Amino acid sequence: MDQKQRIVIIDDHPLFREGLKTIIERNDNFKVVDEAENAAQGIKIVKQHKPDLAIVDISLPDKNGIQLTREIRTQFPKIGIIIVSMHSKIDYIAEAFQAGANGYVVKESASERLLLSLETVAKGEYFLDSSVSQQVVKSLMEMPLQEAKISDSDYGSLTPREQEIMRLLAEGYPTKEIADKLFISPKTVENHRANIMKKLGLHSTMELVRYAVKLGLIDIDLWKD
Repeated sequence: MDQKQRIVIIDDHPLFREGLKTIIERNDNFKVVDEAENAAQGIKIVKQHKPDLAIVDISLPDKNGIQLTREIRTQFPKIGIIIVSMHSKIDYIAEAFQAGANGYVVKESASERLLLSLETVAKGEYFLDSSVSQQVVKSLMEMPLQEAKISDSDYGSLTPREQEIMRLLAEGYPTKEIADKLFISPKTVENHRANIMKKLGLHSTMELVRYAVKLGLIDIDLWKD
């Protein structure tokens, strides 16, 4: 690349944003020009800087990252967009690419894969944080949207943050560990848990696990001895 690729980061976790910037600074081809903690700020800095690349968290407090990706793509079709997410299920991946994302990185592997994703997208190629091939990515984008989504309407009523916390609860993570992962307080996790159970009409953790398995959100092998 002849000049540095200009990047904006849109993520509501300050420590995670700082971690991403540290990783990006390892490569002289990239520089972070601004950052935002929500979608409203995100679209504002995109309009202001017109960056080459945007890193977008899938779970934002005011609008989910897929909606924001669609908005950015509509207004700025040349910007490369990389979604960062805790989720690796096909429904999230498919919808992200359909919305206009060029790359998808799972947060747990960001430290190893972020620079590769930036380099790949900067070259005009797609990047998926897995062994899935470019042909599969193209197939995902061609899938009808309703096939990519989880169909259960109750699950769809959850906010992106509630969906994130539901998955972690269903996978057996304790409240304190979820709070640490998401940079929120244990009390906030408990409040989200109560809202999730109420919206889904569930009464116990095992009911939550069975519900998540039914939707294909988690692997039941996680709960086997």
